[in-house]
Amino acid sequence: MRRVRLSFADLTIEFVDRDLALKLIEKWAEKSTFPVQVIYGPEGCGKTAWLLQSIELLKDREFNIIYVNPINKEVLAEFGVASLKDEFLRMVREALAQNALGRLAWLAFDLAKDLIKATRGKIAVIVDDAFQVIGVKESALYVKALLNLIEYPPEHYEKIITIAATSEGVSRREIGRHEWSDVIPMWNMAREGFKQLYEQLPGEKPPFEEVWKLTGGNPRMLERLYSAGWDVDRVVEDFIRRRGVDVFVSSLSDSERRMLAEAVEDPDALFTREGIPLMSKLIELNLVLDISDRKPYLWIDQPPPEKDEELGIGRRVAWQSPLHREAVRRILETQSQ
Repeated sequence: MRRVRLSFADLTIEFVDRDLALKLIEKWAEKSTFPVQVIYGPEGCGKTAWLLQSIELLKDREFNIIYVNPINKEVLAEFGVASLKDEFLRMVREALAQNALGRLAWLAFDLAKDLIKATRGKIAVIVDDAFQVIGVKESALYVKALLNLIEYPPEHYEKIITIAATSEGVSRREIGRHEWSDVIPMWNMAREGFKQLYEQLPGEKPPFEEVWKLTGGNPRMLERLYSAGWDVDRVVEDFIRRRGVDVFVSSLSDSERRMLAEAVEDPDALFTREGIPLMSKLIELNLVLDISDRKPYLWIDQPPPEKDEELGIGRRVAWQSPLHREAVRRILETQSQ
């Protein structure tokens, strides 16, 4: 299987790690997916890189592949029916010209129906980070539409894989209310795989252990640090500005601030009757995740450790990365002065 080359800051790097996650794709390729597989995890944990590498694996197994990522404005149409491909790409260009990013997900769905009718073969529909642009309610409807594609196809097909990936916690909860999908978490990269990624970065850099403690294995945070010349303060301040962390903390009551300060030290402080409303706000801002059982079969690739206070990982709640936690810590300290 060819290892894909990925854009990383101003570099091109090779995909590394996620061997367990790729084995899961192989398993799905053998038996199809049922129901829809919804993958969620921290922003920048490597879901997109894994999906792009998975496409290479599925191409080797002669799948017809449709991939869309509305956030990145990227599409792939890897199949041999030229007329369908040309029409799909024409409609994609039209949607992008109108900035109708949410339409890309539905164009992929419509194309899948037409491709089933045209080929009756092996189909893979991969929808990456669409839920943020189509909204919570429509995300649930979209997953139901993908399930209908599996259960009530326009023609018989040989095999089908349907995957939707998201980092958006609110839509994940809405989708999880229904029986239309398997909602499977994915965590940041494990230490050894993350080290392979770190070693591809040229030039002088901080020791690996220091970078690991800052990022917790999150490739996006590694990319931010590399792009900022390893200036941690710059990365944290930029994160605060883009996420509006200061405004969010200012909006909290005194009791919520105290609880948030406790969660900076121990994220499980949020997993209480009093803390769950605040946890929901932090999930909506993509700052924390509520995490489930660590049984490996419940996860895409390796689960997080049972608990790691240094990385901000509790038994039931985790900061998406140590830098997410640091941004909140700094604002709490600044506003308490």
